[in-house]
Amino acid sequence: MRTEEILAAVATGLWRWDNASGIVTLDAEAARLLGLPAEQTCLPEAAVRSRFHPVDWNEINGVVNLAVAEGTLAEARLRIMDVEGRLLRTVRSRSKPVVDGSDYQLFGTIQEVAEPQPGTAAHTPITGDWRRSREAFLLDAGRALAEARSTAEVLRVAASLSMPGFSPDSLAVFGSSGGRITVIGQHGYSPGEDPPFADMLLGTDHPAAEVVRTGRAIYLPSPEEYSRRYPAGRPLAADTEPRTPRTPRSWAFVPLTVAGSTLGAWMAGFAHPVAFTPDERSVLTTVARMVAQALARAGAAETERELSQGLQRSMMPTLGPEIPGMTVAARYVPTGGGLQVGGDWYDMIPLPSGRIALVIGDVQGHDVRAAGLMGQLRIALRAYASEGHRPDAVLSRASRFLHGLHDLPGADTYSPGDHSSPRFATCLYIEADPATGLLDIARAGHPDPAVRMSDGTVLVRPTAGGLPLGIDPDTDYPTTRLILEPGETIMICTDGLIETGGHDLDTGWARLRRIMEEHSGDNLEKLADALVAAVHGPSSHHTTGPLVDRREDDIALLLLCREGAGCGCGAGSSTTLLAPARRTAMTVAQAEPERVAVARQQLRDLLHDWADEEQVDAGVLMVSEMVTNVLVHTDGDALLVVEATGEPGERLLRVEVADASDELPHRRRPGEMASSGRGLVLMEMLADTWGVDPRGDGKCIWFELYEAGASGGFADPVGSVGGSAGPAS
Repeated sequence: MRTEEILAAVATGLWRWDNASGIVTLDAEAARLLGLPAEQTCLPEAAVRSRFHPVDWNEINGVVNLAVAEGTLAEARLRIMDVEGRLLRTVRSRSKPVVDGSDYQLFGTIQEVAEPQPGTAAHTPITGDWRRSREAFLLDAGRALAEARSTAEVLRVAASLSMPGFSPDSLAVFGSSGGRITVIGQHGYSPGEDPPFADMLLGTDHPAAEVVRTGRAIYLPSPEEYSRRYPAGRPLAADTEPRTPRTPRSWAFVPLTVAGSTLGAWMAGFAHPVAFTPDERSVLTTVARMVAQALARAGAAETERELSQGLQRSMMPTLGPEIPGMTVAARYVPTGGGLQVGGDWYDMIPLPSGRIALVIGDVQGHDVRAAGLMGQLRIALRAYASEGHRPDAVLSRASRFLHGLHDLPGADTYSPGDHSSPRFATCLYIEADPATGLLDIARAGHPDPAVRMSDGTVLVRPTAGGLPLGIDPDTDYPTTRLILEPGETIMICTDGLIETGGHDLDTGWARLRRIMEEHSGDNLEKLADALVAAVHGPSSHHTTGPLVDRREDDIALLLLCREGAGCGCGAGSSTTLLAPARRTAMTVAQAEPERVAVARQQLRDLLHDWADEEQVDAGVLMVSEMVTNVLVHTDGDALLVVEATGEPGERLLRVEVADASDELPHRRRPGEMASSGRGLVLMEMLADTWGVDPRGDGKCIWFELYEAGASGGFADPVGSVGGSAGPAS
């Protein structure tokens, strides 16, 4: 009797499916089971597909693809439908794929099976409940793995997956590198306990090594099967070993494949026997693919973070040796996107003169090119400063250097939004004398510094400046000179600290001023942390880790404190017997009449807590008159010095405006329609005392106000008049 006759006698048909041509060959019994005439035939795939239930067709597709990938048998239950869409019968198909390159042929059998009676049906590949549970599980698993950001998170998620109906009791992820297989993560073993074969050669007789070598999954449903196929793995599977609830009885080793490359293997161990049906293998294979993709993403992200941190460490300097009598604190926080590097930087440079240079800057952009330009510019600035040039010369040379980079090959074409277009940089350069607190400041389009006085009052100190570096190679950078008194702290930062979070320049400074004024004054590092935290939460020194917050721009911050009582760096007590003085000074040049408004604002900021608002208005009016007189009636600049001393409620305000003219003041009698000549009249009406002191190189006109109108018993206001800034307005 022929084989076909024997199979037909037991209602079993033969069929062959050619994937390349799409032709299905059926013997007579197979054709009969599909509801076709009982004769051998060849049909196109579409004709055979029409005989299957649509849900079962999708199921068999997945089973076949899994069998092709694993080189195993494809088994499935299929419902056969007639032309009217009625159920004819249920059959079981078993087939073996023969792969030829990208094509394959399936050779198999088809046999009718009895439908399960009501109440006795078990879950099968075509049962809806199990399928819905599996789909829900895969959706949840995919979502959780997609959100994992590190290898540790991926392994934690993989260990927490609860598969429908057969959850693993132990897991291990094997990675392949340099011809070795190592366990990079595991679950189900005691702390400090490594799974067997945690490190082995790629040629080891172990299922994980074979999976990596071949890219095909291996299923071991019993310890006996494990021992038979892999005798070297017997210590892991031997029945003679003491059993614990988590001791595996079945194992699945599935390849971790991404873009056709096998990265490693995933082992799932089950404490109960598992038959590894096609549905179970399909779930394991799908999860393994998701785990592989998540591990690849996490590995790329970790490599990127490591590159970013290494780049930051190589570019960001240390603060160097301690400065006698001064303390420095610094912070750098990158933006949230890309490699987390950008164009912001700071530096501290010892100078040949014994002074110290502090530099802070911001190259346009937040990408790798901005970081590269920042590194070049920082080195150039350090070189120019180390040669002993003054601040204005250092910035002029740096501007020419950056502008010259635009002329290099590949950098001579400009188009809006082009990342290769010329970049500019803002910069603020301070040369500090630790012995005297003298600061010479040059500024290139950068935000002005702010000074926190010893009593907590914060002033933004206007400084002269020029264009950002790299725009015009012939730009001049005038120098502003300030004195940092004992107990005072100067803050310089990039605009990321000021304008992040929807703030503009004014509201951003107001936010930082509040933080600095509320600081207790016990530690400069705490003040630096508080300023960064005002933008996006707690920070650490040279923050490089991921921060989930409002970062819109890089942040660089430098704080320089001249040690003294209440300085904020822990070098002195925050309380003294005498109230600390508030003092500010600025120059208003003939060519900058707009700085008169800045002088008025400086006085208001200094007297922010003065008891009598009318006195503040009076002082602002007199300062405006005094400075304007110098600009109108002399050929020189006005030097404004403001100082407030004493306890709150009993303070003395003294304002001096000096100029280089020796012409004495005189009182005028302006008419009702006169537009000038009321300067001294206002002084007499508004000041508690005032006068003019002659000096060898000019004169100084001054006035004093006593807080809350307290009497002071000072000199006769007109008795000291010896000159003026010219005819009084």
